[in-house]
Amino acid sequence: MIKHATSFILVFLLIFTPISARKVKVDLSESKYGLEAANRQGLLSSRLRIVLDSIHSTVNVDDEVVILLPKKAVWQFHSTDAAQREVYISNHDQDQPKRTGIWLEGWKNLTIDGRGTEILCHGRMLPLSMVGTTNCTIKNLRIDFANPQIAQVEIVSNEGEEGITFRAAPWVKHRINSAGAFEVYGEGWAQTPFTGIAFEKDSRHIVYRTSDLEINLSGLTCTGKNTYHAPNWKDERLKPTTIVALRSYYRPHPGIFLADNKQTTLRKVTVHYAEGMGLIVQRQEDITLNGFNVCLRGKDDPRYFTTQADATHFSQCKGKIVSIGGLYEGMMDDAINVHGIYLKVMERIDDRTLRLTYGHGQAWGFAWGDAGDTIRFIKSKEMQYLDNAYTLKSIRPADQSEVKGCKEFIATFNERLPLEIKGEGTYGVEDMNWTPTVHFKGNTIRNNRARGALFSSPRRTVCEKNLFDHTSGSAIVLCGDCNGWYESGACYDLVIRKNKFINALTNLFQFTNAVISIYPEVPAISRQTKPLHGGKLGSIVIEKNLFDTFDTPLLYAKSVSGLRFINNKVVKNTDYQPFHFNQEPVLFEHTANSEAPGYQPVKLQNTVK
Repeated sequence: MIKHATSFILVFLLIFTPISARKVKVDLSESKYGLEAANRQGLLSSRLRIVLDSIHSTVNVDDEVVILLPKKAVWQFHSTDAAQREVYISNHDQDQPKRTGIWLEGWKNLTIDGRGTEILCHGRMLPLSMVGTTNCTIKNLRIDFANPQIAQVEIVSNEGEEGITFRAAPWVKHRINSAGAFEVYGEGWAQTPFTGIAFEKDSRHIVYRTSDLEINLSGLTCTGKNTYHAPNWKDERLKPTTIVALRSYYRPHPGIFLADNKQTTLRKVTVHYAEGMGLIVQRQEDITLNGFNVCLRGKDDPRYFTTQADATHFSQCKGKIVSIGGLYEGMMDDAINVHGIYLKVMERIDDRTLRLTYGHGQAWGFAWGDAGDTIRFIKSKEMQYLDNAYTLKSIRPADQSEVKGCKEFIATFNERLPLEIKGEGTYGVEDMNWTPTVHFKGNTIRNNRARGALFSSPRRTVCEKNLFDHTSGSAIVLCGDCNGWYESGACYDLVIRKNKFINALTNLFQFTNAVISIYPEVPAISRQTKPLHGGKLGSIVIEKNLFDTFDTPLLYAKSVSGLRFINNKVVKNTDYQPFHFNQEPVLFEHTANSEAPGYQPVKLQNTVK
């Protein structure tokens, strides 16, 4: 009897116990994959797509797969060979389709080890994407473009009202077009820059008090090899030897795109250029950046710029965002921006149903929330949350049949909604489930345009032991905006500690009222009865930081409660002349229950009682 029972158990286990996951290793440098020949022929992207699809189709779903790239190779990706896909990317221009290089979709337990390989792109394209993956890692990889859309020039002479003579960098493909204007071009693209950022040649700092340049490159005459006189470009601040990154505001593609993934790690991955963000992450659950860089190719790199926009950007994510040990320099926007997305309430269909729409032209076309999520409503002009939260029963596209490419949703709630929510764009909605914790530690941010770090999450955020070196604008910003960018939300649990700030605010951009600027966009702040950010005393703590600065403003805080600015050290230098419009070390506007021992914070008249 016992023998028969034992046999039955063994048979049961053999039938119903899953086969253990395999460890599969694939070396793409092997000749059988044909990638070396495809690389020489300019057909690598299409060939690699076939190889990866084949590997994916043959492994089991729970296998641990390691794909090895050739050691320290240079892989040439051409936009003409890239697959075209309809891809909607937050905070980017939504022209379609996108030409894509490596596209990893639906993978699980995958590691791609670049082993020092560089992906060198030609044309306009999206080099690397991961969509709908779980527990995947990319490491030891670099991404760059052979001919960036940002065009670098050097000022040869400045003749004041007679214009400017400049020399294009040797790698810049350029010509004078039929209209007599300076035009840069590459594989499948051409454009005339109309703005730019000026860099000091030796230090690589952005030139003091230049911000975004207005540039007119019409009516050119050629005066030598790669050298032109621009009679309509007039700017006395640009001295000879100044390096200018000529650009537009177009941002079609990031360097790396992550969407709808779980547990992603990027380790020792570097982006040298992208015509958008270095890394954009949307609808992601848990991500770790360890030694992720958006940086130049070293101290001898002749380029002065990296990406067209932010180095890293996180939109509508949840779980943990961890970013440690990164180098972010030369980008045309922030090192990190973490936020959710406010949708606008456009129509009240019934007491439980609303029509919602994306508010910003660069953030739409993808899923926003899920049934069961907790939703809060906010008065847009006052940036004032309603007291109660509500549960999303269902959400579906309103303007078309599928989510991809949609701009509007029909959202139904379990509860009756307040009568005051009537639509017409006066209210916004925030999905509290899609909000992350953030740990930003040990990173270096330097010589970039606009700002250093932006945090907009109600969950625990820690920014510590980072170096903010000549961030040009503010080093750290807390925003929250349901009127322009539609980037949510309020910060309730934030620590900024043991960071070093060196000469922030050499230029002024949006939200840059102090080295640390808490600046939500609140058009009707006089009607606000409760601050947006913070809570009880100590909900926002700024402590043990070092401010090495030439100017006065350290902290500006608007619509905040419970802030503590304590035990910070200030060292004044004479590197630049003070010029900021705010000449208060600590300035509070519409704040409550906040303190800055050792300072006498100036409080504007509309401070909350």
